[in-house]
Amino acid sequence: MDFWQRYRAIDARDTRFDGQFYTAVRTTGIYCRPSCPARTPKAVNVTFYETSAAAHDAGYRACKRCLPEAVPGTPAWNIRQDLAGRAMRLINDGVINRHGVGGLAARLGYSSRQLNRILTHEFGAGPLSLARASRAQTARTLLVSTAMKLADIAFASGFSSVRQFNDTMVEVFAMTPTAVRATARHHRYPAAATSLTLSLPYREPFDPGIFSFLAVRAIPGIEAGTPTSYARTLQLPHGGARFSVTYDGGAPGRPLTLTIGAVDLRDLPVLLSRVRRLFDLDADPVAIDSALSQEPRLAASVADAPGIRMPGAVDPQELLIRAMIGQQITVAAARTALTQLAAAGSPSLVPGEGLERLFPTSAEIAEAGYSLLRGPQRRIDAIRSAASALAGGHLEFGYGDDLPGLGAKLLPLAGVGPWTVGYVAMRVLGAPDVFLANDAAVRNGIKALAPAHSQDRHGTGLPGVAANPDFREVSPWRSYATMHLWRAAAAPKSTQRVPAVPEKAML
Repeated sequence: MDFWQRYRAIDARDTRFDGQFYTAVRTTGIYCRPSCPARTPKAVNVTFYETSAAAHDAGYRACKRCLPEAVPGTPAWNIRQDLAGRAMRLINDGVINRHGVGGLAARLGYSSRQLNRILTHEFGAGPLSLARASRAQTARTLLVSTAMKLADIAFASGFSSVRQFNDTMVEVFAMTPTAVRATARHHRYPAAATSLTLSLPYREPFDPGIFSFLAVRAIPGIEAGTPTSYARTLQLPHGGARFSVTYDGGAPGRPLTLTIGAVDLRDLPVLLSRVRRLFDLDADPVAIDSALSQEPRLAASVADAPGIRMPGAVDPQELLIRAMIGQQITVAAARTALTQLAAAGSPSLVPGEGLERLFPTSAEIAEAGYSLLRGPQRRIDAIRSAASALAGGHLEFGYGDDLPGLGAKLLPLAGVGPWTVGYVAMRVLGAPDVFLANDAAVRNGIKALAPAHSQDRHGTGLPGVAANPDFREVSPWRSYATMHLWRAAAAPKSTQRVPAVPEKAML
């Protein structure tokens, strides 16, 4: 977007752009979200920033009226597969908090100096400033949503000391932590010895079908799901965690609520980031649906399920194993295989609500877990080989990869092909423009969305229309087109327009 496109967005107070850029006003010294209800400033007094960190570094403070930190993040970090986008995904995952700028640079293959120069050029702020802004946002969320002690919030947000926490909050918000807490507009969830409850912001509309997607793939003892809730155990850098997310479509604001049953406070920012990735909460559904609805093969599905989300991954290594097991078999068969494999996982140190195990680590799978699998020996050997490579550090991938780099790492593995790489890219990287053309459920979804009497040789369902088989018309949102096609393929046969073959497992 250029300057005037952004200016028109703030003049219209368009909530779609909240979190995607920030408006700084020289005459007031504050920065706002695009939908701030205050009077639109004169264009000559406005500077737009890609990140709140850039506004902080330029000397602006956050608006107390619109609370620009209390919004979903930008989808740009998934759309962008360049160094800046990769770096932001890792910063949001807490890599700087755990390993410093040097550790972040090493993961990206650059020196610390190069990384600082590139991020400052792209965002107007270096990696330390970007990490500080992320900590401030986490701290604000905890201050207004919980009754946690201030010292606990400081360390849970990634600050190294209470003094650093206090100084940052005053610098960013021009308020002490106590004053920030007093701005809470809604009732704070009561503190509990064993849990935290937070509201997760997102852009509307929101299709709750993502809960059903996760529920039918849930592994008993590790995960549990319903059409409006999902819960699981998870191993994080400093220990085990347990969380649940629920959706209340009938309540005002249709809230998404995260309940954290157990977590090491040092891992809280990581957990928040991964939950947001899992539910694709930083997506811009209006932009996505607008593009998809222009495709005749998808228009009806978009109207039926506005705001469809693309499930992410809370553990990249786990997702690769699940994808390899789920290839060429049904969802039910893959879930059975994964339930058998789950026996190799360690008991959770924070069990509760029927969730008592962790998904097996790569080392556990390589050592003994593979023996629990059934099926073709070549597939079992391939899974063991991949697990061994992950456990031994010979294969490393994650949120900081780009699509070509991910392919270069995974394709040499036995049992991994383009479908696996594309699927992992969708769920781990959040890559929005992946289309799995050879997926059986994708092909069946195209048929299910088209009237049987109007199928033509191009498979469009529209006589005389030679649409592209790879759905390039809806780029860069083909991953979301894939989600619509999977949804159509999984629909009950009584609601489908043509018979369907069994859905390929997408685990």
